[in-house]
Amino acid sequence: MKALRSFLDKIKPHVQPGGKYAKFHSTFDAFETFLFVPNTTTKRGSHIRDVIDLKRTMSVVVMAMIPALLFGVYNAGYLHYASIGEQASFMEIIGFGLMKVLPIVVVSYVTGLGIEFIFAQYRGHEVNEGFLVSGMLIPLVMPVDVPLWMVAVATAFAVVIGKEAFGGTGMNVFNPALLARAFIFFAYPAKITGDTIWIAGMSDKTGIVDGFSGATPLGLAASGQIDKIPSLHELIFGLIPGSIGETSKIAILLGALILLVSGIGSWRIMLAGVLGGLTMSLIFNAAAANAYMQIDPLTQIMMGSFLFGIVFMATDPVSGAQTNKGKWIYGFLIGMFAIMIRVFNPAYPEGTMLAILLMNAFAPLIDYYVVQANISKRLKRAKVAVKS
Repeated sequence: MKALRSFLDKIKPHVQPGGKYAKFHSTFDAFETFLFVPNTTTKRGSHIRDVIDLKRTMSVVVMAMIPALLFGVYNAGYLHYASIGEQASFMEIIGFGLMKVLPIVVVSYVTGLGIEFIFAQYRGHEVNEGFLVSGMLIPLVMPVDVPLWMVAVATAFAVVIGKEAFGGTGMNVFNPALLARAFIFFAYPAKITGDTIWIAGMSDKTGIVDGFSGATPLGLAASGQIDKIPSLHELIFGLIPGSIGETSKIAILLGALILLVSGIGSWRIMLAGVLGGLTMSLIFNAAAANAYMQIDPLTQIMMGSFLFGIVFMATDPVSGAQTNKGKWIYGFLIGMFAIMIRVFNPAYPEGTMLAILLMNAFAPLIDYYVVQANISKRLKRAKVAVKS
């Protein structure tokens, strides 16, 4: 590492303002801060000194997603061999899974970071580490058989329209990864819905075992096949069709534990989201107007990407609510709307995506009214104190 540090120190003067390659300062700074902790400090104003910075925050979130990614790799290989009726060793399953999942991750990062570098160079700004998280989230919310060019187009849309158009990292209104999924959902619905896109190689129907279904639990529920929904044990363990990172609830809960222990993820939003989902499910159970409404609450929140969305996307500190009371309201409404959308509208079986995007739009309004309520309460308290 000392040799690398010395090499970068030799190059650095040439990319500083006034240097021969000063226009590449943003690019050099991005690589330097990725490899080493920045040595810059604030020069004015009052600041709280802490060990945490944006790079460490993003790194912890990426680390929290690793269990879901690793299980997604295994699940992709496992379901492929199960669909063609072949026995495979652990290494063969992992090898096939990597062959399908790794290119999606690479395309996501190359496309997103490439656009971030271009915008940073053009504006003369630093390259922020925000896309480290989005670049991992995008593959995890995709089906394993999604075309790579489609991942690139969706990622470009999410970064340019959903992020850079608002000013870059920290300014976006909507979660970029969800925008990427929403883009594919509405632009290319056949590539993100149905029973053949969740298992690698199933779309061409070559060698598929008779009777093998690639339908997701939400797909089964939406089509009225309630009796075919996997058991609670299968839903928790995750060897079922679904997006790459959403199937294993054990892996998702491990990620949630990392976020909570590190203090990066909001426990208020997570808990409120689960409570909102359970509440809406209990309301539907009481109504029992159809078979879908009669699914027990625990199964409802274990199906689809509900937990994945609550843990990794609803807790996004940029697009989510900022006030403590606002986080409770924000998370609870996400949980309620996610279950409501999937039950009321079978055309949108994955209600979590739309619920989070909807509440992203209302998060600033929620915070505004929470702050105004606090101001009003303090003003009344001050008036009472003056009178007394």
